[in-house]
Amino acid sequence: ALEVFDELQLRGIAPNIITFNALISACEKGAQWQKALKLFDELPENGLEPNVNAYSATISACEKGAQWQEALRLFDELQDRGLEPNIVTYGAIIAACGKGGQWQKALELFDELRRRGLEPNI
Repeated sequence: ALEVFDELQLRGIAPNIITFNALISACEKGAQWQKALKLFDELPENGLEPNVNAYSATISACEKGAQWQEALRLFDELQDRGLEPNIVTYGAIIAACGKGGQWQKALELFDELRRRGLEPNI
């Protein structure tokens, strides 16, 4: 996926948010959290605003890389931008906190998810 992305850029084809989200998800699945974060950080350089899907995929990539602090930073940033976390976002951040041994924070997030009227899928 990353090779195709590089080839598109070489040909002058501008990626859109869907392309970036797919690439970030591919990095997440390949346990390449640093590359996922780099792609996420490139969104503004490409004239794109991150959406909830981009945040969720990047948070999930951080979870796979045991980067719970970075995942929490992204989760806070998402909300600071006025975006609403969805069930996927909550699943990713709760998993990141759990993996990092931050059980109290994971439970707080689970309670927050329920207060927002979302149904847990775990």
